[in-house]
Amino acid sequence: MLTAERLREVLRYDAATGVFRWHIKPCHQMNAGDVAGAKHCAGYVQMRVLGRVYLAHRLAWLYVTNQWPEGLIDHANGDRSDNRFSNLRLVTRSQNAANASCHRDSASKIKGVYWSRQRHRWRAEICVSGRRIHIGLYDSKDAAAAAYSAAATQHFGEYARSSCSS
Repeated sequence: MLTAERLREVLRYDAATGVFRWHIKPCHQMNAGDVAGAKHCAGYVQMRVLGRVYLAHRLAWLYVTNQWPEGLIDHANGDRSDNRFSNLRLVTRSQNAANASCHRDSASKIKGVYWSRQRHRWRAEICVSGRRIHIGLYDSKDAAAAAYSAAATQHFGEYARSSCSS
């Protein structure tokens, strides 16, 4: 298992920028000082360290705290490639889901807001502890969004997210 000491031997991490740089020459294609890692398809930065692939946000946690994260690490601003330590926080699965953005194919582009074909109105709903809760039906998308936002703040506090963007 990779330790914080071993990690610091091969990489340098700038907590203010979230960028890792190689402290050693890792291979013939890279040099010490080069930026380590690359974005993978889900938007996270990953890198191969000592023959194993790691996600950069988990390495950042190890680098700063000297401990592997016990659970999930959340990017507070929703940007999966922003690995500044101030943007990272330990969360439960429920808190991580609360901070997730809406689905890419969302017609409303607002988390928790859907068009009801049956009622011809905007529907707001929220999922809390695995249960879907109907908030209400609204004449405008903005009214449904405001209702979802209020419910999300009530249920999730600082972890609430209502927009689709990161």
